[in-house]
Amino acid sequence: MSREGGFRAVWPWLLFAWLALVIWAAFLWAPAAANFKGQSSRIVFFHVPMAWVATVAFLGSCIASIRYLRRRNMEDDIRAEAANSLGLTFAVLATVTGSIFAKIMWGSYWNWDPRETSITFLLLIYAAYFALRAAIPDPERRATMAAVYSVLAFVTVPFLVFVVPRIYWSLHPDTFINTQGKIKMDSRMFQVFMASLAGFSVFAGWLYSIEVRLERIRRRRQQEELL
Repeated sequence: MSREGGFRAVWPWLLFAWLALVIWAAFLWAPAAANFKGQSSRIVFFHVPMAWVATVAFLGSCIASIRYLRRRNMEDDIRAEAANSLGLTFAVLATVTGSIFAKIMWGSYWNWDPRETSITFLLLIYAAYFALRAAIPDPERRATMAAVYSVLAFVTVPFLVFVVPRIYWSLHPDTFINTQGKIKMDSRMFQVFMASLAGFSVFAGWLYSIEVRLERIRRRRQQEELL
C-alpha cells in the first residue's frame, strides 16, 4: 500500500476520533455559560458549526452553478446538486438543534423568532431547488434551470442568515458572536468551539466528496439503462 493510499484509509478514523474528542470536551471539559439556563449553552458547539457548514455549502453550490452556466459541464451540475443537498441537510440539523435550545431557554420549540422565521424561508427556498430538479426530465434543461435557481437562491442567503435576524428584536442570544464583532467565550469554550468548527468543516467536505461520487455513479447507470 502506498503512503497516499494508507493516509486515505486512516484519515476518516482520525476525523472520527477528533469529533469524538470534541463531543467529550463539549460536555465534560468546557464549562457551561452562566447566563444560560442549565447546560443549554453547550448547543453552540454543534448548532453554529452546522449553520456554518450549511452556508458554505450553499455558497459552493452557487459557485458550481455559475461554472456550469459558463462551461455547460455536467460535472459542475453534479457538484452543485451535491452541495445543495449537503447544505439543506445541515440547515435542517441547525434548525433542530436551535429548536432544542429554544425549548430549554424559552419553553417552546418554536417561537417565530426572526432567526427561526428566516431559516424557515431558507429551508423552503432550497427544498424548492430539488422540487425543480424533479420536475424537469431533460438532463441539460434541468441542469440549466437548477443552476439559475441556485444562483438566485444564494442571493437570499446573506439576508436571511445575517441581515434579517438583526433587523428587529430577537430572542436569539448574541453572547458568543455579537453585533460588536466580539466573541465572548471562556477560553476553554472557545477552544472547543473552534475545534468543533474545524471538525464539522472537514466532515462536511468528506460527505460532499462521497455525495459527488455517488451522483456520478447514479447518472452513469441512468445513461447505461437508456442505451
